[in-house]
Amino acid sequence: MTFSSLIFLTLFLPLFLLSYFVIKNRKYRNFVILIFSLLFYAWGEPVYIFLILFSILVNYLLALLIDKKREKKYLILAVAFNLGLLIYYKYTNFIIDIFNINIKDFNVILPIGISFYTFQILSYVIDVYYKKVKVQKNIFYLGCYITFFPQLIAGPIVRYETIEDELSNRKETLENFQIGIRRFITGLGKKVLIADNVGYIATQVLQLEATSYGFIGVIFGMLAYSLQIYFDFSGYSDMAIGLGKMTGFNFLENFNYPYIAKSITDFWRRWHISLSTFFRDYVYIPLGGNKKRHILNIMIVWSLTGLWHGASVNFIIWGMYYGLLLLIEKLFLNKYLKKAPTIIQRIYTLVIVMIGWGIFKVTTFNEVKDLFSSMIFLNGLGDIKIISLTGVFNFKYLLSFILGLILSTPIMPKLIKKINNQVLVDIGYILIFILCIIKIVVSSYSPFIYFRF
Repeated sequence: MTFSSLIFLTLFLPLFLLSYFVIKNRKYRNFVILIFSLLFYAWGEPVYIFLILFSILVNYLLALLIDKKREKKYLILAVAFNLGLLIYYKYTNFIIDIFNINIKDFNVILPIGISFYTFQILSYVIDVYYKKVKVQKNIFYLGCYITFFPQLIAGPIVRYETIEDELSNRKETLENFQIGIRRFITGLGKKVLIADNVGYIATQVLQLEATSYGFIGVIFGMLAYSLQIYFDFSGYSDMAIGLGKMTGFNFLENFNYPYIAKSITDFWRRWHISLSTFFRDYVYIPLGGNKKRHILNIMIVWSLTGLWHGASVNFIIWGMYYGLLLLIEKLFLNKYLKKAPTIIQRIYTLVIVMIGWGIFKVTTFNEVKDLFSSMIFLNGLGDIKIISLTGVFNFKYLLSFILGLILSTPIMPKLIKKINNQVLVDIGYILIFILCIIKIVVSSYSPFIYFRF
């Protein structure tokens, strides 16, 4: 079940909100969240519902032990347990392939969202040990935090400290509910009306022979893919933040217009903020941060960041690519970038990011060779006639592409503020929602990209 499916929009969400607001008691509202979240997860992963329940129980007990004993060995045990589950389910097949181990008919299926909820649990047990948060003695409240369906499958990574107080003392208001609906529709529109359409462009263009798409095709296709992954993931985050807002939870922002960044350092302050700050606070700083071995620390963090995204060599290369770029900027390039015109800073960043998405997207050497050969004109300009046969020049796809370019900048919030008429703005939201429903009805299934992480 996805947020952009009819079953979610017309059945699951209305039933959840009705059940939630009919009940007035906070404790029972949390129980409603837990039950519906488990149903949401079980819809796609019925077998692994037992894994997440087991994880809740073990971490509940370990956190109580950590709080009582204050001994580091129990923290190490908790970290080892959670990372052990993540490594087994996410990386076993990768390790078997790397070392060419012959195990007949052995294949571990990756549970949806395990990368996200594992990091959330880790933030909880680590912060309990360092007394940043109080241990949660109500297992249902802890289960509510870990499984809360808006951010369970694809983030943002919500730290326990962010909603610690809101688990018991949040306040649901009509104003916040309205804000939540608007934010949810914003995310839904990003996913359905932009990400899915520009994703079609990227897929159709880049599946052609490199000599056919050439330089024009690779720029068009990679721009489309860059827009797809941004609107797909930021759209999901918007929907998660909106759903949280409806029920009184205030999740932190996960994106801040990353494609207007003026450097790679700036880009990673704006892209997937919850992941960047997690690695900074729970890996980079404990390793020594900028105080000692900072070059090694940066490369370790970014290798792990790449590996977190997937059990594949290209993800590790992608992480190391950004680690090296961030080091280059940190050591000497930033002082020159700051003196350059803003347009140069942004073009530099966008080109680097598009190359990064190329590494991120492809998995074989030939695909990498084709992409980068086309970027430096080795495959010619490209055959527009062959590209046009894919149907990507259809009005709706080009409109989504242009809207994607415009809306990846802060122009829309400024426009809404300038209109200064909430009724007109809300009519716009209603029209977006109607268009989304029409598109969902006539379209085929389109999962979120980050579901596989």
